[in-house]
Amino acid sequence: MPVYAVRTSGSYDTIAEELRNADIVVGAVLVPGGKTPVLITREMLKTMKSGSVIVDVSVDQGGCVETSRPTTHDDPVFVVDGIVHYCVANMPGAYPRTATLALTNATMPYIKSLAEQGIRKAVQENAAIRSALNTYQGKMVNRALADAMGFMTLE
Repeated sequence: MPVYAVRTSGSYDTIAEELRNADIVVGAVLVPGGKTPVLITREMLKTMKSGSVIVDVSVDQGGCVETSRPTTHDDPVFVVDGIVHYCVANMPGAYPRTATLALTNATMPYIKSLAEQGIRKAVQENAAIRSALNTYQGKMVNRALADAMGFMTLE
């Protein structure tokens, strides 16, 4: 019978400990607008069982696994130190209709708020919209994006 566990990483030690017994690891790290931090190093891979699989969903923003590199649906996997990597960029692109419906359902409340309130009021009153704002009036306002792109932000 398969055993599975979902973990939120609290430290590198927790990740390293879980990797030793994992058959499959799904890395799904998101830093809105920024580069994904590397949470699994190549050294950590050496503790995994040969044939284990890493799916790096974060690969679009650099990947959370040091050995990740973007792949395609035509050539989706590669092996490093005996560990199979699946790092297809834009994974939702394989199911465009489903992905579009999911994205539309998730974003529609924000679109309505922007349409009804205008950007200035929506940003002031809605923390989620404020945190999603990348640029405003020609200036970079998202710290993570600015850092990733080497720009200064508004203060």
